[in-house]
Amino acid sequence: MNLARLSVLGASLTIAACGGSGDFGDISGGVGFGGGGSSTTTYAITSGNAPAATRASWEAANGSGSFGSAGGQIVATGNPGDFAKASPASRSAGLIANVLQKIPFGPDVSPCLVDGAVTLSGDIADPLTLTTGDTFNILFEACDDGFGEVIDGTIDMTVREFTGDLLAGTYLLSMDTVATDLQVFTASDTVTSNGDATVTQDTTRSPYVESGVSGTSMTVDYNDMSETLSNYVSSQTFDGGEQTLPYTLSAAGTLNSTELDGVVQYSTPVTFAGEDFDYPSSGSMLVEGLDSAARLTAIDNVNVTIEIDVDGDGTYDETLELTWAELLAS
Repeated sequence: MNLARLSVLGASLTIAACGGSGDFGDISGGVGFGGGGSSTTTYAITSGNAPAATRASWEAANGSGSFGSAGGQIVATGNPGDFAKASPASRSAGLIANVLQKIPFGPDVSPCLVDGAVTLSGDIADPLTLTTGDTFNILFEACDDGFGEVIDGTIDMTVREFTGDLLAGTYLLSMDTVATDLQVFTASDTVTSNGDATVTQDTTRSPYVESGVSGTSMTVDYNDMSETLSNYVSSQTFDGGEQTLPYTLSAAGTLNSTELDGVVQYSTPVTFAGEDFDYPSSGSMLVEGLDSAARLTAIDNVNVTIEIDVDGDGTYDETLELTWAELLAS
């Protein structure tokens, strides 16, 4: 299961730091796990399964970050950064900006290009901007835009904070978001998402963008697999003004995956950093299981190492050398 598929929520989600406060604080230190796991971990990490545990944790962190950074597209037509790849985001771009002039608004129905529709409704205080307490409901009804995906389900949003100029695309936005049976169907896959996220996006220094997401619980069912993130947080930056398009990613959370048949916790003691569409060239992730741990370190944008502590004593007993491609194919 690739938790990057969490990005189906990108239409509704943007950055939130720990606790959803809207503070873009450093979370690179993670949540302070001690190398031996905690009472919530149930998955024993070994030399045999360490690649699977680190891959799943990396995908969880990267996936939650991607749906967070895509969120600004739901309220503005501008691209908030290179991470925005979600189908609901592309379908819903500018919807809210287009209805802000209408009070009251909704249900405002927009037909999809091939079949189905998207219905937007809500309650806003000011027709010219977003205000704390504004609410929005987006209902996808078998929406097919001809891109090989059909989207169905509901996203509810409540604005926590907004400053800046929405139409100009320079703002600080924070929203509480709930996805209910949000599904994406393709020819081979069915992805269903349920859960909550507090999201925020800062485009005030555009083309440098800060984004991310935090939440209590988000479950994604992918065909016959299921993964739940709990007490999760991720933070990303992207600088579209630099020729190399640098980005960063830091994250922490608890992952319960049927693919691992257990629970692990992950954090990023050293923030991941990279350029353009490449894999990160630096940074590390600590994955903690039941009395065990693994540490993923980016050597460069091609190679990684996985250090394994099989008994949770703080000493790494084995080191694996892999490429990013080999890790993510494991």
